[in-house]
Amino acid sequence: MSSEFRGTTICAVRKNGQTAIAGDGQVTMGQSVIFKANARKVRRLYNGQVVIGFAGSVADAFTLCDKFEEKLTQCGGNLERAAVALAQMWRGDQGMRQLESQMIVADKDSLLVLSGTGEVIDPDEGVVAIGSGGNYALAAARALAQNTDLSAHDIAEKALHIAASICVFTNDNIVVEDV
Repeated sequence: MSSEFRGTTICAVRKNGQTAIAGDGQVTMGQSVIFKANARKVRRLYNGQVVIGFAGSVADAFTLCDKFEEKLTQCGGNLERAAVALAQMWRGDQGMRQLESQMIVADKDSLLVLSGTGEVIDPDEGVVAIGSGGNYALAAARALAQNTDLSAHDIAEKALHIAASICVFTNDNIVVEDV
């Protein structure tokens, strides 16, 4: 059995000038053990102006969260500049390239996905999801965004509940942060 701890599903929705990032609370050890059910994988940074959600290796995600917060401070809170700076560092540093995690970051103007291969992606249609239940949450969020008048917050939360009903690595202990 692997002793690797994994975070699971994060979904972000940008609609009508509001952005919400939702994350479940499950941390899985290996492929079969729920190690923790109420982890908090969605957080506020930079005096509450930025919200991030992370999926992947838990320790790696915390490292990246700290590095991103440093870059935000260095870039005066400019989310896009901080994201690019982190992606460059992540891709260029031999030790950081080994980190196995993804992050969704948002402020009042931007919604981005950061990955270890150096990508900084502005998602289509203002909907994105990462983690083991990401594809389920993404499909649910897109359908809800296109076919309902629900808010970004409600879409992100409902998409996570749908993912939790399908993905064994996702639970329904959901935290949503709006920006």
